[in-house]
Amino acid sequence: MDDDATLDVAIVGGGIIGICAAAFLAEAGRNVTIFDRTGICEETSSGNAAAFAFSDVLPLAHKGMIRQLPKWLADPLGPLSIPPAYLPKLLPWLVRFWRAGRSDRYEAGLAAQAGMMKLAEAEWMGLLDRSGTRPMLHEDGSLELYDSEAEFKASLPGWAARQRFGIGFSHVEGSALAALQPGLSPRFVKGTFVPGWKTVADPKLLGKALWAYAEELGAGFEKARIERVEAGQDGAILTTADGTRRGAKHLVIAAGAWSHLLARHLGDGIPLETERGYNTTLPKTAFDVKRQLIFSGHGFVITPLETGLRVGGAVELGGLERPPNYARSKALLEKAQKFLPGLDPANGREWMGFRPSLPDSLPVIGRPQQTPSVVYGFGHGHLGLTQAAATGRLIRELVLGQNPSLDLGPFSPQRF
Repeated sequence: MDDDATLDVAIVGGGIIGICAAAFLAEAGRNVTIFDRTGICEETSSGNAAAFAFSDVLPLAHKGMIRQLPKWLADPLGPLSIPPAYLPKLLPWLVRFWRAGRSDRYEAGLAAQAGMMKLAEAEWMGLLDRSGTRPMLHEDGSLELYDSEAEFKASLPGWAARQRFGIGFSHVEGSALAALQPGLSPRFVKGTFVPGWKTVADPKLLGKALWAYAEELGAGFEKARIERVEAGQDGAILTTADGTRRGAKHLVIAAGAWSHLLARHLGDGIPLETERGYNTTLPKTAFDVKRQLIFSGHGFVITPLETGLRVGGAVELGGLERPPNYARSKALLEKAQKFLPGLDPANGREWMGFRPSLPDSLPVIGRPQQTPSVVYGFGHGHLGLTQAAATGRLIRELVLGQNPSLDLGPFSPQRF
């Protein structure tokens, strides 16, 4: 090992989960160092749809996804695609995903996600206030849109489930729908307005502002690709791509879609798959969008940001190695033009990110079985930004040996 003094807490991953964990630990007086191969909030956390989706409690397997799967897969540019060559590798994950959708697992998954969301909302509001980033919060609600009566009716059981957890919403049509978003295509017969839905000014700017807060409290950053981790009772060792070895008393793995590769070194086989998400960010002048618009039947959203108008979503289960297929972001943009006649598609910036997804839609938060010096915090799928502050709080509690604010059983790395 190199001569550098043993670190107190090392975090692998400079995305929003790692940033929030660093902020919470630094607030508790711990010396924290983040390791990331590119920088702070430069990869997947920089380009998401900017939502604090606290009402999004339904597991992915229950959102009509299994029912829609055959139709969606038949369209190579549809809401969900699987490159044919990748299908054999993906099959075990798909079987787990199908099992997670069984009715006997529904209530447990729903209750765990609802508990996580309640904690997330409370922790985010506190962290935004403490870090001075509250002005970056937009509280305009969201509007989910349906282009048939059948699609609207199919959504009702999901809204009934949300209602049980105290999530407010109202179904709208006609002039009430048009008032919430002027200029919509008449194809949309109904909508659901969720007043408590929140977005942020820009996820990359928020991540960097939170990091500045953590840095003021003493957190540090090292640009390095971590190739390997080892751990014992008394600490962990990180090996970088150039062979440097660093010791740490505590190690947090929050490396998003790459996390399972590091967990494997510690003996944990975690079935994490990569939801490759695409978007295009247009200039702000492209269309006057009043709040986040959700086209769940088409698998994408449109979000007004301070830095532009983001049209994105669509899931491609294709792993970490395949090159981006930007025909997918172009297909989303074409749909957006039909749904918002008058949208100007010029001068957009295309992007792809890797969402780390587990079959039951719940993240992994906890320790490897035999390794008290390591904490996992990854696998949030498309809810990483939403659940980051709750995860940061839970990671801090695990590192400090405190009782967690939430029952971590449903999030256990050993549940698989």
